[in-house]
Amino acid sequence: MSSSVALRVVVAAALVDTRGRVLACCRRDPPALAGGWEFPGGKVESGEDDVSALVRECREELGVDIEVGGVLGEVPLPTAGWVLRVRFGRITVGEPRLIAHSELRWLARHELDDVAWLAPDAPLIEDLRRTLTGEPPDA
Repeated sequence: MSSSVALRVVVAAALVDTRGRVLACCRRDPPALAGGWEFPGGKVESGEDDVSALVRECREELGVDIEVGGVLGEVPLPTAGWVLRVRFGRITVGEPRLIAHSELRWLARHELDDVAWLAPDAPLIEDLRRTLTGEPPDA
């Protein structure tokens, strides 16, 4: 008999601006992750879907409204039963503010390696770079 573990999802947004740059956010806490760079986002709460969770998280963390697009990729997290799902998005209202992060940077495709991405986000950077250059993600 196999037991199934409910998959818990952390969603994040690869927010792309009109110049083709992606927003990277530097963690302020917890101390073990402080200074690491990530896509903004957070846990999908009970009763939420990916899109509504991502919209809520971007309002809370950045003070912006976003439009959510397709999925960039999915990465298993170290905690069993958890996964990081990164979706594309664009800001529709507001300018990103430092609310939950210590620093924000808009990165062009050639700058994606200029920050120290956190382990869950790092595996998606090459697919992101290919997408920003117009190549298919699995090329």
